[in-house]
Amino acid sequence: MRGPLGAVIGRYTSSDGSDKDGIIKHNRKCRDITFLVFFIAFWVSMIVNSSFGFNQGNPLRLTYGLDYEGNVCGSNHRHRDLTQLELRYWLNPNQVYESGLKDGELTLGNARSICLLDCPEPSDDTLNWVCDYPEGEIRLKMDDWIDRNYDYFEFLTPEMRNSSLQLQGPCYPVIFPSVNVYWSCQFIARASNSSLRHWQQMGGVSIQEDMIIDKSIRRSVNSRASVLKRYVADVGKSWPVLIVCGGLVPLFLSIVWLLLIRHFVAAMPWITVVLFNMLLISVTIFYYLKAGWIGDDAVTPIIGEHDPYIHVYGRELTHVRIVALLMTIISAVAILTSIAIVRRILMATSVLKVAAKVIGEVQALIIFPAIPYAMLAIFYMFWLSATLYLFSSGQVVQNNCNNTNCCAYDLVLKKVNCENCCGYSIRYTPHITIAIFFHLFGCYWATQFFIASSATVIAGSVASYYWAQGEEASPEIPFLPVFASMKRLARYNMGSVALGSLVVSFVESFRFILEAIRRRTKVRGTMPDHWLGRMVYYTSRGCLKSVEWTIKSANRNAYIMIAITGKSFCKSSAIATELIINNVMRIGKVNVIGDVILFLGKLCVSLFSALFGFLMLDSHKYRSSHNKVSSPLLPVLACWALGYVVATLFFGVVEMSIDTIILSFCQDSEENQGNAQHAPSLLLETLDSNHEEEEGY
Repeated sequence: MRGPLGAVIGRYTSSDGSDKDGIIKHNRKCRDITFLVFFIAFWVSMIVNSSFGFNQGNPLRLTYGLDYEGNVCGSNHRHRDLTQLELRYWLNPNQVYESGLKDGELTLGNARSICLLDCPEPSDDTLNWVCDYPEGEIRLKMDDWIDRNYDYFEFLTPEMRNSSLQLQGPCYPVIFPSVNVYWSCQFIARASNSSLRHWQQMGGVSIQEDMIIDKSIRRSVNSRASVLKRYVADVGKSWPVLIVCGGLVPLFLSIVWLLLIRHFVAAMPWITVVLFNMLLISVTIFYYLKAGWIGDDAVTPIIGEHDPYIHVYGRELTHVRIVALLMTIISAVAILTSIAIVRRILMATSVLKVAAKVIGEVQALIIFPAIPYAMLAIFYMFWLSATLYLFSSGQVVQNNCNNTNCCAYDLVLKKVNCENCCGYSIRYTPHITIAIFFHLFGCYWATQFFIASSATVIAGSVASYYWAQGEEASPEIPFLPVFASMKRLARYNMGSVALGSLVVSFVESFRFILEAIRRRTKVRGTMPDHWLGRMVYYTSRGCLKSVEWTIKSANRNAYIMIAITGKSFCKSSAIATELIINNVMRIGKVNVIGDVILFLGKLCVSLFSALFGFLMLDSHKYRSSHNKVSSPLLPVLACWALGYVVATLFFGVVEMSIDTIILSFCQDSEENQGNAQHAPSLLLETLDSNHEEEEGY
């Protein structure tokens, strides 16, 4: 049977008649050491895993393509500087055409490509050429080659000219106009009649003019792998946006919200609900703008100036439109839910008043979250850098195309070479995929660990306040209860926090895997046909979501009991669950309504971060040139997620204050035959008014 917590938490006469000295001074010892060791080992593995990415990766691969030598466009190589040449251009139009045929032997990855400064255009009065990088007998510097618009056809020997007319290089005619689509020159299937006539007059081979030449490159640009790479690259390019909108903005808003809840607690629930709906509608409108349903500012895959009559499809636009529809549904549900909880907002006000009084008494709680915030900021900067390198850590290898239709003139060998003429691609081995998933899981576990540590420290501080009477600033409370609680956490309970955060991470990861399997089976049409199978399928999804929510709630209460009792995670969770079950009729509704308002407050901060992210990404810097973001979708989502994490850290002060006082109240009531001796009067008034309201129904 549990002993009284009075002798554990504060200095006052306990139920056994003894007078304990000191506050939260009892025989604690390290708990769940095994999981602390496991957590440390996991961090070492994270560092090793990240070092592999830093060693093998190159984030430029996520944005730019490879040329016929296997070089990454836009980067500097030992024998060739391509820093200015960011665009990938396919030299041989017939190879591009063949790669689009269903039964064609040549793929676009094996078609000869080169890195250029801009996409070449056909001329109306002459025939333009794009030639290979100058080397061998072509004694031009790269800068001179660029200044000549990549054309040195006039310097070719008769043999070279003949091979060029056979579309085997080293120079290739510019027959089709092209446009910059995500740093690849997309052919427009509209051949220049003048250029084509000049080509035919020179005796060049026949060039295919079918629409397939347009679709081949488009299909490659819109492949799932290409879209995923661009999304990851978008996050890297928008790092200033993430710092401002994912770090500084939510930090400022969270502190302001805590100060307002301290001084204007009666109005904050109403302000939070109204502001939440306004921000949700504003973000939805921005998605409508980027979807092209309002105005003409839709997401476009074309970079730079272009013919307004040229329209190129990008999968990113479809994704933005899906999210816009989803946000519309969420907004409608949020407004209806807000109307439904209006009658309960007064109850939330009473609960928040209790938390506001705690913050007023233990003022260090307002600034404490800045400590885990700084730690998380450092971790996220390291993690994001490692993510970019891990996603680009494949090996550049030459394809095996059996040298089919890839013959090209070699300026060094001085002949047409049909050996080793295949293109290059980036190969990802299975262990890289495992490393990426390991890295993602590590981020979630680390985030949960920092949030759990912050919650445990806050719980220990608030528990000191409660059990030292709580009505006035008592000298029984340590001068710096927050730092005293931090010391206890670091010395005794890090293993318990590691275990609790690991449980949440495993459950969330398992749910994510099942959701991915569900989507894949839905796409493949393998959903259960029988109504019973469908019922079991959807019921299992709902149950898993409920289990996830229950575990997160139980973990939060377990952290409180860890801070109070110093017990292990499992034991603390059992104590907290027993206390809640025994008092669920008295505290359940009060706690739920308070949590709802706090959840809406977190969403307000994160939505404002997302809205500010939209505004920053709409600037010229992220709409053109090499900094262009393919879609605001992932950077805005990252701003929202970071904003929510920051808000969780700071709002945890209020959230954990309420939960800690309520759990302490439950234990206080059990120890004193149903009459809590140390509960703040505001809490008693709130619980009594709630009880009277329930009796009135």
